[in-house]
Amino acid sequence: MPERIGKYTIGLSSMPAILGYAAVVGKKEGEGPLGNEFDYIYTDAAAGQDSWEKAESTMHSDAVRRAIAKAGKTPDDINIVFAGDLLPQCMGTNFGMRELDMPLSGVYGACSTMALSLANAGIWVDSSAANLAVASTSSHFCSAEKQFRMPLEYGGQRAPTCQWTATASGAAVVGRGESNVIMDKVTIGRIVDLGIKDSNNMGASMAPAAAATIADFLSDTATAPTDYDMILTGDLGSIGSALLKELLNKENGIDISAVHNDCGMMMFDANKQEDICAGGSGCGCSGAIVCSHILRRMNDGELNSVLFVGTGALLSSVSPLQSESVPGIAHAVLLRRKP
Repeated sequence: MPERIGKYTIGLSSMPAILGYAAVVGKKEGEGPLGNEFDYIYTDAAAGQDSWEKAESTMHSDAVRRAIAKAGKTPDDINIVFAGDLLPQCMGTNFGMRELDMPLSGVYGACSTMALSLANAGIWVDSSAANLAVASTSSHFCSAEKQFRMPLEYGGQRAPTCQWTATASGAAVVGRGESNVIMDKVTIGRIVDLGIKDSNNMGASMAPAAAATIADFLSDTATAPTDYDMILTGDLGSIGSALLKELLNKENGIDISAVHNDCGMMMFDANKQEDICAGGSGCGCSGAIVCSHILRRMNDGELNSVLFVGTGALLSSVSPLQSESVPGIAHAVLLRRKP
């Protein structure tokens, strides 16, 4: 059963297992450094559909189907799906899951959604409310740009602080069973708002929340950064990652530089790929990285413990019109290789 550890962290005593995982991405993501690790690369940004939003739903459904099949299960075996995206009312998720006929709990944490989905899935399995749960996310560059910034036809110049929303989806099946990777602990983050209003600088709005959640987790568990092979954020990009390390050092005396990596910096090669600017973003970015490269390395024994900290900028298409700031939030999931 789940148990409270410290003030913010929850221990999962039964150690729910990651039984299957999959990631599908778009063409630009497939051309990045990790292109050979994804299950499928869509060379057509529309995925054969007539809108970006329908394309995202197609990709989300594809990732979930693949993860379930790789776990040796069928949709009928799944008790609940925790899933979300960046679109209004999580429409990428809702329409993507429509034909799978599985119980669905839509969740929203912006770019932190994969960590939030995994946390919910782990808690449900650990409490025996579910035997099998799916955690998944998706995002699409074109649908996100249209919603949050400018239509692509506008051709506006991108600021150096911008991040490229990944066209990607990742999914993981969580349950009781034999697996090399288990879920150990989760921390549900708090909203942290330092008054950032620049919607082209998501890294700056998310970094304080990431710092707070990492500090809370380490304090609750009485551990240090060196106790983990990797502290993985997603998706701060280059600017947010630098701010995170500065904040943790200055305010908490915590140095994570030796073990830190960021999904937004792993998805693309900023030196070789155009318009990447500060790195990748979107909840599909960390979803795809975790459900491919990270879990593969853990299964292969290259990594034994990864603290995955999903970071989200709680921006809507309405809030800037109200002169609101962009609050940040971060959720943490501790993944371990089974001894």
